[in-house]
Amino acid sequence: MAAEAATQLKVHVEPVAESPFYIPMTGPAARPRRSLKHDDTFIVLDSHGDIGASAGGPDGLFNADTRYLARLELVLDDVQPLLLGSNLRDDNSALTVDLTNPDVYRNGRIVLQKDMLHIVRTIFLWRGTAYQRLGVQNHGENTASFALTLLFDNDFADLFEVRGEKRPRRGIGSSRLLGPTDVALDYDGLDGKARNTALHFDPRPTRLAVNTATWHLELAPRAITSLFVAVSCNKPATHKPTRFFRGLLAHRREMRRSTAGATSIETSNNIFNEVLCQSMADLNMLMTETPQGRYPYAGIPWYSTTFGRDGLITALQMLWVDPRIARGVLKRLAFYQAKSVDPLADAEPGKILHEMRGGEMAALREVPFAQYYGSVDSTPLFVLLAGLYVERTGDDDTLAELWPAIEAALHWIDTSGDPDRDGFVEYRRASEQGLANQGWKDSYDAIFHADGQLAEGFIALAEVQGYVFAAKRLAGRCALRLGHLEVAVRLERQAQQLAERFEQAFWCDELGTYALALDGDKRACAVRASNAGQLLFTGIVREERARRVAADLMRPHFFTGWGIRTVARGEARYNPMSYHDGSIWPHDNALIALGLARYGLKHSVEQVFKGLFDAATYMDLRRLPELFCGFQREKRRGPTLYPVACAPQAWASATPFSLLEAALGLEFDAARGEIRLRNPHLPAFLNEVVLRDLQLGPSSVDLRVRRHGDDVSLEVLRTRGRIQVSIVLAH
Repeated sequence: MAAEAATQLKVHVEPVAESPFYIPMTGPAARPRRSLKHDDTFIVLDSHGDIGASAGGPDGLFNADTRYLARLELVLDDVQPLLLGSNLRDDNSALTVDLTNPDVYRNGRIVLQKDMLHIVRTIFLWRGTAYQRLGVQNHGENTASFALTLLFDNDFADLFEVRGEKRPRRGIGSSRLLGPTDVALDYDGLDGKARNTALHFDPRPTRLAVNTATWHLELAPRAITSLFVAVSCNKPATHKPTRFFRGLLAHRREMRRSTAGATSIETSNNIFNEVLCQSMADLNMLMTETPQGRYPYAGIPWYSTTFGRDGLITALQMLWVDPRIARGVLKRLAFYQAKSVDPLADAEPGKILHEMRGGEMAALREVPFAQYYGSVDSTPLFVLLAGLYVERTGDDDTLAELWPAIEAALHWIDTSGDPDRDGFVEYRRASEQGLANQGWKDSYDAIFHADGQLAEGFIALAEVQGYVFAAKRLAGRCALRLGHLEVAVRLERQAQQLAERFEQAFWCDELGTYALALDGDKRACAVRASNAGQLLFTGIVREERARRVAADLMRPHFFTGWGIRTVARGEARYNPMSYHDGSIWPHDNALIALGLARYGLKHSVEQVFKGLFDAATYMDLRRLPELFCGFQREKRRGPTLYPVACAPQAWASATPFSLLEAALGLEFDAARGEIRLRNPHLPAFLNEVVLRDLQLGPSSVDLRVRRHGDDVSLEVLRTRGRIQVSIVLAH
């Protein structure tokens, strides 16, 4: 017998007027949240394993930017079970929740004393389906008679609706019973696309309706039983989910295979080992199989999709550990490189993707992000990463494949990316629907003058000019590899000319650092910002000025003890609780640390490394979040969290690996088969670091680095193939 019911669960929240894609924080989370992801599907649950049962979280099962389940709540005889504990497996493959029963009353008397039932919820995602097992054991002396009910429903909300965007119209939802064990939730979208959620229950519930499944259980003393539910996104009507345990084992095998071949790291500090393991597990979870290769999706819940800038920087951070990530990122972004002009999408030929979305609102262009190109830095970062990847691996075949995309990106940099032909790459959104600021600090108020006035017109960001400088130098070396001598000479000349123009236009002697940006009138935004620290990473900065910039970054108006703020204390818009105007972003600090190492400033690297390590020790799961507040460090207090930060987020997860790279001074010379450690310096909390299966071309090596005060020793534990390892004590 089939039944149908309309589905309308959406509650809208007004975004702030100044920022159309602002993520609102409407109240504290009643329960902590946990996330799982597999390819294009992710799930956000609370600590009880429920969806939509407590306030304050973006709960749901999501696939391709659409919510496929908005509620899945467990009740026992119409009351909520009590939480014993909730834990993610170390490899992020599953969430396990331990629950027990409260005192259960019927007709005014206790029929089931508390703590008699142990309920274990085990949840994992695999191939577009969320699997859940409810394992129940009776620890009482008498037979337990009770009902377990799962309450479920859905709204098929677009992710931007979940974030707070209002829509004047929506499609039509319905629910159907398909039989004694199956329910279908359907949605006919305004984009003409049908979406469906299939729920399968095993064993057959005692009572099944379009939004509830109830089992009436009689459980003998010490007896155990299991109940299973599988929730599938957009599967055909004939699809039958894999059996729970078979799917769980297959999922874990896949996860182990995907990390094989990456360098493994072990240190003398057990807590730092936990940070590294959590970071690697998070990165592996965020990796998504795409037709072009594995790609690190940016973060959960808001950015679980292909982001150009995030993927490029994450791949750059992980290049020494696993260069295969960079290959997947480069090939995917080359495939989606813009070929035509589209103002709504901010697209121009040669431009590299900013983000892509698969939801209904993107399909209807209610948001411009189906394939959106509104970032000024993705294009030079693409060229930069391609050059670094080839030098790291010697993979000339991939270089030859990517070269047309590199040439197109360089052409954009010199033409559409520089509309007034002053030699600087600039941005201004082509449509009012697009992002107002298009660097990595893309808040509406992130780029401003010393008096707090927002920058207007075509804006040239400081760090973007550094990215272009490094991109052209690296592209020139790529051109040499391919035999394009004239192109190589031209690119090197352009890079040097850019460096000279940059010094004249951006250096602020009164600040002792570089301007944040130039506005449309070529006025310098004379603001102390962390963007100047990223310039060190690119190598565009003169030696003497690099030391001045670095010294400023390590002073208390920037360095909090936990990390370097995005904007220095005392600047007009400084706010340590803001998104981009005084907070601490781990990936920003990682790039700054790589820049400090480039100029031989290893003691400053150590300060940044230690600050972020100490911050991670206070974080849930030892997981560095997207950002946290920029308050000054105080004794016996941890850092202050930013409430809507993504965790995990790819470039935050990659940060510990970048910090270790900066400390060790790792350099790779594929042509010579040589790995160099330039001025290695381990922080005081690390006495030893062991790298296993550190690869260079077809060869690899296991290394041990030990700290001896300010010095280190190097021991080669094992080599495979022909490889040379050396320490360089010079700058």
